[in-house]
Amino acid sequence: MTTEEIEAANLGAAPKLNGQVTLREHDPRWSEVFAVEAASMGERLGALDHRVEHVGSTSVPELPAKPVIDMLLIVPDSGDEESYVPPLEPLGFTLAIREPEWYEHRVLRKRFPDDRAHSAETVNLHVLSAGCAEIDRMLLFRDRLRTHEGDRTLYADTKRGLSRQTWEYMQNYADAKSEVVAGILERAAAEAG
Repeated sequence: MTTEEIEAANLGAAPKLNGQVTLREHDPRWSEVFAVEAASMGERLGALDHRVEHVGSTSVPELPAKPVIDMLLIVPDSGDEESYVPPLEPLGFTLAIREPEWYEHRVLRKRFPDDRAHSAETVNLHVLSAGCAEIDRMLLFRDRLRTHEGDRTLYADTKRGLSRQTWEYMQNYADAKSEVVAGILERAAAEAG
């Protein structure tokens, strides 16, 4: 993404990194944080048809990650923010990113206090509509890394190498992994298909 695209997608000022990315070795408590947050969301979303998945590097055992729990909320219409944003706000979630031109993608963020009893700092809740192709891609990537040591090692090495560089935005770091991610997805799709 360009700087203009990053700034346009963020509600308010896009947070700048202007430094290196901090990675931590996998912490099994990350899956516990996910389970607690998913259960709380389920209670708050009530009758809204939805599904919650743990995605991103914290969802893959043995993979280093930023201390950010990436979650995926699948709803009937991610563009209908009123159906899920107000119910999640009392849990500490705030709408941070709106990308209507990219699958009506939304991101809500929750920051944990410094006295938390686990090693996660933040939750990034990605919201997509049921049937969106990006959902399948995210889950295919996660599942491939969980089950294929070679691709998991390749991705871990890539992350570690890139984390030592200086990035203006976290999105720049994420975009730098695109070629490796595409290769992993291609192998996963070939085996699945």
